[in-house]
Amino acid sequence: MKPDIHPTYHEQAKIVCSCGNTFTTGSTAESLRVDLCSKCHPFYTGQQKLVDTEGQVDRFMQRLRRSKRMQD
Repeated sequence: MKPDIHPTYHEQAKIVCSCGNTFTTGSTAESLRVDLCSKCHPFYTGQQKLVDTEGQVDRFMQRLRRSKRMQD
């Protein structure tokens, strides 16, 4: 390995989220700013919105039937 080519590793890097939550982790940067964390991400907070795909499937099946009729 070549000497002096690796970045400095900070064991106590401070992470700051846009929601105000802060925590520490290891990183090559001394501090990081993030938009989402486990305190505010919809998956972890339970405020996740589910997408209803039933309408999409129905539209696809209609197009499929229509294309089969045109081929006959």
